[in-house]
Amino acid sequence: MKNHFLSRRAVTRSAVTAVAIAATLPLVTHGVASADTSTRLPAQTVTKKLADGSSITIARTNESARINPSMGGTPLHRNAWVSGRYTLSASDPKAKVGISAGYIVGCQLTLGANSTTDGTATAKSYQDISPETATVTAKTGAGVTLGPGQAANYYITDVEYKDAFGGKANTTSVSFPGSKGRLAYTNETMMINGCAGFAQARSYAKVQVTTESASQIVDVYGKPFSIG
Repeated sequence: MKNHFLSRRAVTRSAVTAVAIAATLPLVTHGVASADTSTRLPAQTVTKKLADGSSITIARTNESARINPSMGGTPLHRNAWVSGRYTLSASDPKAKVGISAGYIVGCQLTLGANSTTDGTATAKSYQDISPETATVTAKTGAGVTLGPGQAANYYITDVEYKDAFGGKANTTSVSFPGSKGRLAYTNETMMINGCAGFAQARSYAKVQVTTESASQIVDVYGKPFSIG
């Protein structure tokens, strides 16, 4: 993992705050969407052992979602405003950590191994969906059109930096200068169009850890919640 974009005056989007701090944090639940429905998602802390014997602790807290129909006012349109915070802490004080975070939104897909379809004839079970297998990728704040069985990957991290030639470049990975870090975001927006059936969303984070003898990416997922 490289940290050059933070050391070269990387700028995150205004809604995202990335600060190095000490760790502790939580995760997710579930809610049924209707006009202006607020969903409070539970906390989770995960500790993962790395190949060199060190470990990384990833905590998610303050996660919430507010869901309502879009200004289009039809069942085919809906919006979600999401907020949350991640705290990272590596046991090796010389380690470097980073994070890429976002949400997966599925139209008539059940997200997660513990989910089941709701009986809708066209519902599909896609239990292993990931950011890489999503149908479309977009920044939060953008609108996407999804049909049955399709999914969108909305990423909340967007860092600008100068590449080796001085040109403007972007990455979805935020790197921290040491073994601890925090990422917070507030009211990031996801706009879904065209989904006539039920829709679900779930948060995810890809955490990069680099030590003197190991480099690893750890994936963590939140619990799915309904967006209508």
